[in-house]
Amino acid sequence: MMYNAPFEIHVHGDVPLRPDVALPAVQEALKPLWTYAGATSLAMGARSSYEEEPGIRFNAKEHMLQICWTVPGDEDFRQVMEEACMGLNDIAASGAPIEVSFYDAEFDDDEGEEPEGESRDDFMMCFVGPTPAAILQVQRDMLVQDVVHLMERHFEANELEPVVQAIDQLFTNRFDALVNSMQLGKPPKGLGGGSGGGHGGGRKPRHLH
Repeated sequence: MMYNAPFEIHVHGDVPLRPDVALPAVQEALKPLWTYAGATSLAMGARSSYEEEPGIRFNAKEHMLQICWTVPGDEDFRQVMEEACMGLNDIAASGAPIEVSFYDAEFDDDEGEEPEGESRDDFMMCFVGPTPAAILQVQRDMLVQDVVHLMERHFEANELEPVVQAIDQLFTNRFDALVNSMQLGKPPKGLGGGSGGGHGGGRKPRHLH
């Protein structure tokens, strides 16, 4: 466990797993996370820093990994998360997004006074999946949802079809480039890693269940 860590790091997402995946495979895939938390097993490391969060749960009946887990840490967690994503790729049944939020520990919302300076809050979105195509598909679906939601304030839904087609073409081009490069085992930027983010600004609300 990291004491006096500069960040509280919250990981949130649901990852569908293959029906043949059992607990030992889940524990091995998530080893970078629970060892980062200072634990010696997934069972010990699955508990979140906050009791109201469910932590890391493997639902064997529904073949689902459910993560709503906070751990103290630093910027080095980004690399740890990438390693965990690579492990999850091996057991995932389909593409899935995982949100990672970095909360500046010096900016405690419960404190009465706001610290001077700008918060170092940050955010990254990770994607996992059994194949690059599955990862690209979930990236595409999320982007379409976000863009349509934003543009529907100004346009009718039927007017946005050309925008959706343009997004589809961008992802088609990326997948074609991936296949042509013969680098299927080495995903390009945005596959399996983090994207997006930005320092400071309004604090992103924590996911509570």
